[in-house]
Amino acid sequence: MKKIALLGSTGSIGTQTLEVVREQGDIQVVAMAAGKNIRLLEQQVREFQPKLVSVWEEKDASALRESLRDMEVQVVYGMEGLLEVAVVPEAEILVTAIVGMLGIRPTIAAIEAGKNIALANKETLVTAGHLIMPLAAEKGVSILPVDSEHSAIFQSLNGEKNNRIHKILLTASGGPFRGKKREELINVQVEDALKHPNWSMGRKITIDSATLVNKGLEVMEAKWLFNVELEQIQVVVHPQSVIHSMVEYEDGAVIAQLGTPDMRLPIQYALYYPNRRNLSGEKLDFYQLSNLTFEEPDIETFTGLKLAFQAMKQGGNIPTVYNAANERAVALFLNRKISFLEIPEIINACMENSKYVKHPNVEEILATEAETYAFIESRW
Repeated sequence: MKKIALLGSTGSIGTQTLEVVREQGDIQVVAMAAGKNIRLLEQQVREFQPKLVSVWEEKDASALRESLRDMEVQVVYGMEGLLEVAVVPEAEILVTAIVGMLGIRPTIAAIEAGKNIALANKETLVTAGHLIMPLAAEKGVSILPVDSEHSAIFQSLNGEKNNRIHKILLTASGGPFRGKKREELINVQVEDALKHPNWSMGRKITIDSATLVNKGLEVMEAKWLFNVELEQIQVVVHPQSVIHSMVEYEDGAVIAQLGTPDMRLPIQYALYYPNRRNLSGEKLDFYQLSNLTFEEPDIETFTGLKLAFQAMKQGGNIPTVYNAANERAVALFLNRKISFLEIPEIINACMENSKYVKHPNVEEILATEAETYAFIESRW
């Protein structure tokens, strides 16, 4: 019986992780954490019976303790609660499906405790990759990507450790506004941006996909995960989302991973690596594929992707500025306080006005996040 801990159990990745657990039947969830969806969390606790549960607010912890008083479960809260879930002794793997930079400290704690990481929290590597990857190597811990694109790259690298990568080809669907120009995006509404053509995801990541900021974050993550130079990562728009990403080797051979757009596949692969299991649902039918098309991303319209490359080239704490500025800008857009096109404008303004730190530690990363938030609040 494989034992896991799960951060972000009520979110999109968290609930799909539990679908895999439910279907396979030989994984035990020993601890889980969620934010504010206490009703769903209670249902999950009753079904999967973890011994440790964490929520963010103390009042929610009190309410959950009361509603679960008939069960033997410890309920904790806040950052200390997340850290307890991350290092729970029984777990072999920590699934980090939590959203945002909140995942940095629990991920570091889990690595220091010798846990393998099924990584769905890209912000951890975007902002602290220079700390996370050396620590994982030192502790002999595996970082197993859960993002579909990074899982595809990981799978395309299997058996090729002695061969040199020439290029990583990171695919992107293009989002709901693929092919549109800036003037066509002026009056975009929240509902328009949430209509992703292929994937069912949370609200924040769906907006990130619409701006191509998500692809920018994935570029940063890929650099750290696969130890390549930024110039070796090429974004390719692939509207059908059948090829999830590719690796080109020095001899020109390209290895790709294909599949239906189902996040359960990379989740399950990370949980059972290096083994594969049967997965229910639709399989890829090549007879039904009329064509697979590829395009160059329009970084003049979707400047969020261009800014990501700039942030990574600058390095230091600038990727943290990029990520924090985007988080707050997306929240403003979802609350209808700014326009769609203002999202990358806010990111750019924050990058231009940030104080540069070359080798930030965790405290400096979190301070950069706070300073970025304060800058935005003072102007928007």
